[in-house]
Amino acid sequence: MSLSLFDLAGRTAIVTGSGRGLGRAIALGLAAAGANLLVCGRSRPGLDETAAAIAAAGGTAHVVVFDAVRRADCEQLVAEAVTRFGGLDVMVVNHGVGGTTPAEDVAEADWERIVGINLTSAFNCAQAAGRHWLAARRPGSIVLISSTASTMAFDGLVAYGAAKGGLDQMCRQLAAEWADRGIRVNAVAPGYMTSYMRGRAEFYEDPAIKDRIRTRTPQQRAGAPEELVGPVLFFASDASSFVTGHVMPVDGGYCIV
Repeated sequence: MSLSLFDLAGRTAIVTGSGRGLGRAIALGLAAAGANLLVCGRSRPGLDETAAAIAAAGGTAHVVVFDAVRRADCEQLVAEAVTRFGGLDVMVVNHGVGGTTPAEDVAEADWERIVGINLTSAFNCAQAAGRHWLAARRPGSIVLISSTASTMAFDGLVAYGAAKGGLDQMCRQLAAEWADRGIRVNAVAPGYMTSYMRGRAEFYEDPAIKDRIRTRTPQQRAGAPEELVGPVLFFASDASSFVTGHVMPVDGGYCIV
């Protein structure tokens, strides 16, 4: 097999939530594979830092501030990629929000916020990309960033887990509906990583939690953000041309024990 199958030169990729953490690592990785990057999210400073890092490495990036909860923003995001780079080939839906609350204490507003950002807004992004490719009669690849919480139960993550479970099924549904028109939809489900959502530092830096992660994970460690790049690149590129509707755990073996 030629490594050229992983080459994204001349292609354009959107990575949502790419101002920090996993999204930044993914954006840098796809740019290193040759893609033009549209980095986007709700906070400009981090996005500018990601774009600057891509440029410093010899890549091309453009920044868009948007809110994925608003469907019109997602449609404009795709239009901006087409205007700036002449087309769109890859949509990586990475943004998300967490929060730990016992199920009996989850407020209606918190449920709606967590499900809205992790599931509904992910659909907004996927639909916007899909509509563009269908109208243009072009192929495309959507990569959804899910979580091991979509298949495993974690204390206090009922809303988050439900949203990510829905994301996995959405992946399969969209893959089935659009496969005959050249659009592939896959998902990557990270386990415990060394980069995590805002507001969760106290939890992840707790020595007891670190020890639990180490002993519960067969590889006995959390994953680095860069270790998500290979799986995403696989789904984004021609290397996975006959793969669609697949959810790939990237978790050091957490889900197999």
